[in-house]
Amino acid sequence: MFIQHEFALTPKSRGCHLVSREIMTRLPELPKTGLLHLFIKHTSAALTINENADPDVRLDMAAILDHVVPERQPYFEHTLEGPDDMPAHAKASLIGPHLTIPITDGQLNLGTWQGIYLCEFRNHGGARRIVATVYGE
Repeated sequence: MFIQHEFALTPKSRGCHLVSREIMTRLPELPKTGLLHLFIKHTSAALTINENADPDVRLDMAAILDHVVPERQPYFEHTLEGPDDMPAHAKASLIGPHLTIPITDGQLNLGTWQGIYLCEFRNHGGARRIVATVYGE
């Protein structure tokens, strides 16, 4: 069985946001066993899995990424869309556009402290489009 569904996440401010529940409510019925593949259709935002309990982790992750790829660097050529644009592209490449999560007994098989993050790297990114592909039986 293959099912593919596309949806938009609610717009988020710049930062790392826990979106596990929002994604799970938008998914089709999951098979007993399989895989969920999530793909974000943008070049200035990313998906990752990290700590789901302490919100300080999300703040720290955003701060780390801002430190690794700071804005307004003199070597940036792509600057027409604002100072957050080129750093957003670089951060999106570092984190990545997709996740694959196992499905067990009809549920996402995430660890106790794992959650799905939307990493929004633009100041005004808008509603981010996600393609969810479910493989399973």
